[in-house]
Amino acid sequence: MKSKYNWGVEHAVFAGATLATVVGAVTGRERVQRVAKPLIAPALAVRVLRRRADTGPADAALLLAGLAAATVGDVFMIDPDDDARLVRGASSFAVMQAAYAALLLRRGARPTAPAAIPRLAGWAGAASLLRSRAKEVAAPLTVYGALLGTTSTLSADPSLAPGANVVANVAVPGPDRRSWLGVGGMLFTTSDGLIVVRRLFIRGDRGRAAAEGGILASYAAAQLLLVEGMLALGRRVTGRA
Repeated sequence: MKSKYNWGVEHAVFAGATLATVVGAVTGRERVQRVAKPLIAPALAVRVLRRRADTGPADAALLLAGLAAATVGDVFMIDPDDDARLVRGASSFAVMQAAYAALLLRRGARPTAPAAIPRLAGWAGAASLLRSRAKEVAAPLTVYGALLGTTSTLSADPSLAPGANVVANVAVPGPDRRSWLGVGGMLFTTSDGLIVVRRLFIRGDRGRAAAEGGILASYAAAQLLLVEGMLALGRRVTGRA
């Protein structure tokens, strides 16, 4: 099932909001982030709404719920150095990960050992570091990490994109947007892993700003790949763009 979806105005809004958010983070312009960052997930929600005629209602509901939770999380995490806001943001994103995982399970995704083992190891390592160096946020971030690992593991199931090339047990992104899921899950894991690295190890202002830019860029790319991939999973063939 090769996707022929066109890019829409919502994608232009998404790209502009992402660029402004990343630039705002790297240059320390929080006001720019406050305007732009809350538009990232809603732009993708518009995409879901535009595709609702050829997307199952349960899939659309799960995607919209996940993106609504992501919007709340994005607002909380505009200031990444406020631990209270970080915890609230992680809680919001936990709802999003649960919604994404539920959709993937509905569409036949199953955990595979090649995907689960490294993610489990990474989660255990991050949990150990948080317990030893950031006890005040360790518990909620560890719970969130388990949900992230679940979504990432499920999205890596190569059976979701039959016919796609597979390298290291991950589908290679191609014209079929279902093949975008595995890399989307990996990017989400990378983004949130960078949050832990930034929180625990990076002290200089420039380094922290650069890390935040990387976190946001990989996060936005992950959202795009996952949402487009999940829309393609439930696509009904209608010929619409």
